[in-house]
Amino acid sequence: MQTVMAAKAEPQDRRPLAGRVALITGSTSGIGLGVAETLAAQGAHIVLNGFGDPADIERAREGLTVHGVKTLYVGADLSEPAAIAEMMAMARDVLGPVDLLVNNAGIQHVAPIGEFPTSKWDAILAVNLSSAFHTIRAVLPEMVERGFGRIVNIASAHGLVASPFKSAYVAAKHGIVGLTKTVALEAARSGVTCNAVCPGYVWTPLVEKQIADQARAHKISAEQVVNDVLLVNQPNRRFATVQEIGALTAFLCGENGASITGAALAVDGGWTAH
Repeated sequence: MQTVMAAKAEPQDRRPLAGRVALITGSTSGIGLGVAETLAAQGAHIVLNGFGDPADIERAREGLTVHGVKTLYVGADLSEPAAIAEMMAMARDVLGPVDLLVNNAGIQHVAPIGEFPTSKWDAILAVNLSSAFHTIRAVLPEMVERGFGRIVNIASAHGLVASPFKSAYVAAKHGIVGLTKTVALEAARSGVTCNAVCPGYVWTPLVEKQIADQARAHKISAEQVVNDVLLVNQPNRRFATVQEIGALTAFLCGENGASITGAALAVDGGWTAH
């Protein structure tokens, strides 16, 4: 755990999320880090979570402090409920009650059902679905009591449609959409909202590496991997950006998102419009 206590936001700080505490799971790189950067720029104090090279994580954490916000990194293993409980308690003790919860952490495995390892099924359900239940369960009562809270679950286009060979991922992401709707209904009159953001393919360092790996493995060009494999279902034939996902998440977390709850918002270039 590392924390930096930056100068407290001045009263005149009129940024939309000034003073809010945001916890984003799976936020040491990719979409999660992009969301963290956007929320920090709008004034939110940030709890980072995820795995990776310690030096890279520290650079990411320090990078957020340029926005004059407090930061905390907790490397909790989200497959372990006890570790999640400790992370949520640490966030509350160090930065204060969580106002904005973004469940982003996820893992993937691709295989036909008959060959899908049960250990991979269990791990994907634990990280991609059950961890969101545990984080929400930890913060929702306090959010309701305070009369304000924003929960954003980063689901996927695969929370709305299916693809072959991704049984655990598709099941988990469909489950996230269902969990989102249930939480939204339970909290509907409390000032707490819960929504799901459903991206298609997003340009991240991990996706960039996958393109290169697949090009080598299948002896085709990177352009063919992009157009004929990854983006074949996205009519606009372009990757979404982490900034786009961050901007939508920030809007949902702000005051102008107060009437949006229980929604599954596709950011998929038209994939689910088929």
